[in-house]
Amino acid sequence: MRVLVTGANGYLGKGVVQQLQKDGVDVIATDITDTNLFNNYKKADLFAIEDPYNYFDKPEIVLHLAWRNGFQHNSLSHLEDFPKHYMFLQKMAQSGIKQMSVLGSMHEIGFFEGSINEHTSANPENLYGISKNALRKAIELLCKQYNIVYQWIRGYYIVGNTPDGCSIFSKIVQAENHGDSTFPFTQGMNQYDFIDYDNFCIQVAAAVQQTEVDGIINCCSGMPMKLSERVEKFIKENNYKIKLEYGAFPDRPYDSKAVWGNDEKIKRILMNRKNQI
Repeated sequence: MRVLVTGANGYLGKGVVQQLQKDGVDVIATDITDTNLFNNYKKADLFAIEDPYNYFDKPEIVLHLAWRNGFQHNSLSHLEDFPKHYMFLQKMAQSGIKQMSVLGSMHEIGFFEGSINEHTSANPENLYGISKNALRKAIELLCKQYNIVYQWIRGYYIVGNTPDGCSIFSKIVQAENHGDSTFPFTQGMNQYDFIDYDNFCIQVAAAVQQTEVDGIINCCSGMPMKLSERVEKFIKENNYKIKLEYGAFPDRPYDSKAVWGNDEKIKRILMNRKNQI
């Protein structure tokens, strides 16, 4: 199979492309940046290409990871870019793509407590979640119209120890490398679904390489953990000296107190994959 991965030079894109290539998949990687990290890479502005299907050598699958300002939840860019993402994917659908896999976010759900599954109602409370949720619903209709395999890969809280990201974990790495002794923090009592970076990449790559399980797929650990516990564990795992400054920031009002993903689908995908090896 030939997979086009957009946003390939992004924080998540790099790891997902590497995992797909490790699995032996023919990957076409693209991003808007000049940095070429992969063998088959094309720098491109997705929104400016008239015929992306032929431009990217007729891929069978598009894995759409591209999205800017993901950690700036109320950036106007989310509303501005939403129709552009849709138009790009519509062009791919009209040209004969067989499968469309798009990265989503648990922020589509909004304030919710408990386990999120594919039937959980979405009521997003920031512009990022609103835009992602709108794209999810639009792409689902698009895939039905063109009889395309539809996968919405919903991400949760991804833990990585590289500085080139905007998550709290990347910011702690940056602060540690800068020599900071403390890191401003909330009370850290909220519970989230944390998944290690490498495991997330494995899950995404496995989901894309099959069609039996489709629709909304949670790439997650399937269990909640207190933010303070996971961050303290992260600091210990990496032998950092930095200390958390509890209570420096208030909790965001739209963050759930305890939320995690239902992992039944991704478990089935990984089990099927294991049985086929």
